[in-house]
Amino acid sequence: MAMKQTAGHDQLGDFAPEFAHLNDDVLFGEVWSRENKLSAHDRSMITCAALMAMGLFPQLQSHLAIAQRNGVTKTEVVEMITHLAFYAGWPKAWSAFGLAQEIYGEDAAAPSDTTPEHGPYPLGEPADGPNFTGHAWLQMLTEPEAECSAGNVTFAPGCVNRWHTHPHGQLLIVTAGKGWEQEDGQQARELRPGDVVFCPAHVRHWHGASQASSMTHIAVTPAAQGEQAVDWQEFPDTSQLDQLEVESR
Repeated sequence: MAMKQTAGHDQLGDFAPEFAHLNDDVLFGEVWSRENKLSAHDRSMITCAALMAMGLFPQLQSHLAIAQRNGVTKTEVVEMITHLAFYAGWPKAWSAFGLAQEIYGEDAAAPSDTTPEHGPYPLGEPADGPNFTGHAWLQMLTEPEAECSAGNVTFAPGCVNRWHTHPHGQLLIVTAGKGWEQEDGQQARELRPGDVVFCPAHVRHWHGASQASSMTHIAVTPAAQGEQAVDWQEFPDTSQLDQLEVESR
């Protein structure tokens, strides 16, 4: 899943367009997306460790926020900084803890250290990114080159994805928690374990967890080799999501 970054284009697009392209499209768009080599979670841990060791604290602050979105927990950040204190220096650890507290403090929306319910398959790797409103995890159940991919997807409470379409449709099998799915022009439907939903080809839909519960489903998505399996669009309206929760109580 490509990691979306626009800081280079936003801040340096006119002054240094090639640098902006390399920063946003190559570093974040390509290198960070090589999840068959390292997960986004692990890349965040490595990047934060390197920035702390070099004492580059403005950049560390930005990457701690990215690490949070990539599923790195408060426990992992604290242990990483504590470990590096003996190698990178005690003063650097103090500075790093100050930044981590701002992002992972009690009032911050840090990912929970409690593993959400994820059905019969492993939770998998963090799948947070520009196409989800919160934290999500993915455990692939088929090989990457398979023409019909299947993945175990877990949404944290309140996390949903964008409106999107699939060239050959998508089958969802709910295995844990409670959530929602809506096709364009239809009423949203509540999802519970055992529910099976098929969204036809090229029909817009979105799905995700309710605000009070995580939700896990197996997503089966056919796509020919080299074919784009999903076309991401805008997020569903937040007022609509709130109203769904009110009506379901």
